[in-house]
Amino acid sequence: MYIPTLDNRPFSQPSGKAVCIGRNYAAHAAELNNPVPEEPLLFIKPADSLVAFDGELVLPADQGSVHYELEIALLIGEKLKNASEQQALAAIAGVGVALDLTLRDVQSVLKKKAHPWERAKGFDGSCPVSEFVSAERVSDWADLGLKLSINDEVRQDGNSCNMLFAVAPLVAEMSRCFTLNPGDIVLTGTPEGVGQLADGDVLNASLQDWLSANAVVKLA
Repeated sequence: MYIPTLDNRPFSQPSGKAVCIGRNYAAHAAELNNPVPEEPLLFIKPADSLVAFDGELVLPADQGSVHYELEIALLIGEKLKNASEQQALAAIAGVGVALDLTLRDVQSVLKKKAHPWERAKGFDGSCPVSEFVSAERVSDWADLGLKLSINDEVRQDGNSCNMLFAVAPLVAEMSRCFTLNPGDIVLTGTPEGVGQLADGDVLNASLQDWLSANAVVKLA
């Protein structure tokens, strides 16, 4: 059971799920030759997908390519259902980063068959999550920088100003589809620069100058 860490202390509740959005940055949609959505493309990662973004990340080696997607992650602190944008922002307890890991070959087959993506997106360990810092640090939700380096090479360098669906309306919309409970995590989409992970890759992810998360990939 994954328990988030907020300001260096265990959060009061474990995470039950991560609620995610696909294609929330136009440049990322373009790099995968996907159309830009007219409404949020939402999906869920289950509790067992959540692990700490720290140390060794053990990923499947027998299901084709595993792709990384770095995202700003939000830690929900209050129950949200049919929330307004103001209520949605007030319920965010912390902000961090997470990886939406994707079995890209598996996903491609599922898409061709018009099947759901859970096998590709919701496998165990598919959502490494950093520590969180208090949302009180955020003065502008439309100006948060995130960065991912692999083996000391910057692969993703984005900013929330480029989101198609901004934080407040996104979380409010999610709450109309799924009840968000304390401890749940919202993933807000990935900027361009996604790619395949290899055994032994050394990852470093950061949000502003507030936090940094480090891990090594192990394919097994």
